[in-house]
Amino acid sequence: MDFSPGLLVLFSLLCSVAAQAPVVSVEPRTATVRQGESVSFRCQVGSGAQPIQLEWRRANNQALQDNVKVGPGGAVLTVANSRPGNQGQYRCLASNSAGRGTAQAVLNVKFAPKVRLTPAGPLRVRMGEPVSVECRATGRPRPKMTWKRQGSTLQLVTSEINDVNTIQWSAVHPEDSGVYICQAENAEGVTEVKVDVIVEGGLGAPVASVSATEMTVVEGHTVTMECVASGSPAPVITWSKLRAPLPWKHTVAGGVLTLTSVGRQDSGQYICNATNIHGYSEVYTQMEVESPPYATCLPDQVRLQPGDALRLQCLAHGSHPIRFEWTRAGRGGLPAGAATTKDGRLLISQVKQSDSGSYKCVATNHIGSSEALAKVVIRA
Repeated sequence: MDFSPGLLVLFSLLCSVAAQAPVVSVEPRTATVRQGESVSFRCQVGSGAQPIQLEWRRANNQALQDNVKVGPGGAVLTVANSRPGNQGQYRCLASNSAGRGTAQAVLNVKFAPKVRLTPAGPLRVRMGEPVSVECRATGRPRPKMTWKRQGSTLQLVTSEINDVNTIQWSAVHPEDSGVYICQAENAEGVTEVKVDVIVEGGLGAPVASVSATEMTVVEGHTVTMECVASGSPAPVITWSKLRAPLPWKHTVAGGVLTLTSVGRQDSGQYICNATNIHGYSEVYTQMEVESPPYATCLPDQVRLQPGDALRLQCLAHGSHPIRFEWTRAGRGGLPAGAATTKDGRLLISQVKQSDSGSYKCVATNHIGSSEALAKVVIRA
């Protein structure tokens, strides 16, 4: 049978429409999740001749990981309990008899920093030798890295090149002995790794050490800090406090510093110095003094008329965090309509005569608790 040229063109156009290659899209095109969260991408077919086969692949053609699953029909890809290695591009491939169409999705996985030191330590080095320790951190977002010495909050001067932050000494001295901390921080968390640097003295130079580099004590207790030092001749050991004099209730005997009845003002960094004719060595102890709360009520007495607003504030000195709890003395629960806040306030917008009485605030921290009373009198 012969066809006219016009019919052939029309037949060709109809065939091309009937055998159109798939057109696909992916929703969402980009997703950002935290490590451990799950996310799904859906491959949607806009047009194309049936039947259409759907397939998911990594953009680098690597196999899908074991926590990445494709649902029935191939349209939905789910990443369960995501991990950093899941980050990257994923492609949905749709194919039919006329060809293939692709669409792409991007997954970003945020995670807290992971830190590695090279060398890991502990490092034993001779006085005068050069030393360097590299800190490498991974994380998303990219973490910020800092070095500090244990017992001190001061940030040390270091060099950073291509995600490697290096602390280095051209020639170590005995006072450089100590524990050094590399900290990496991003929006997902903070990670710290420590390295112990031990400088072995030469020519009889002192090397000092303390019984504890960090301590937390309760107000009113007696505290001892012991410092020992090697060296020849035997070093002289002295104690001082950073940026402040030693507490007035202190004694030093045989390298042992004793502080009696410590208060919160005694918190800080204490320095042991060992000195002889060949040099000196310094080590540090950071002490934090914590105290139970001491509660007061403002006001502690109040007179109101029915319909007035009652406002009481509970204040407490002591180590934070401090938790406040209001009760009605002798009755337990608070009156209907009473509201409390985390910062220790008690509010009743319109008091009734039956709201008269004593109200008790209990302030509690991890060391102990304290209570205070407020007397409320309501008379018409």
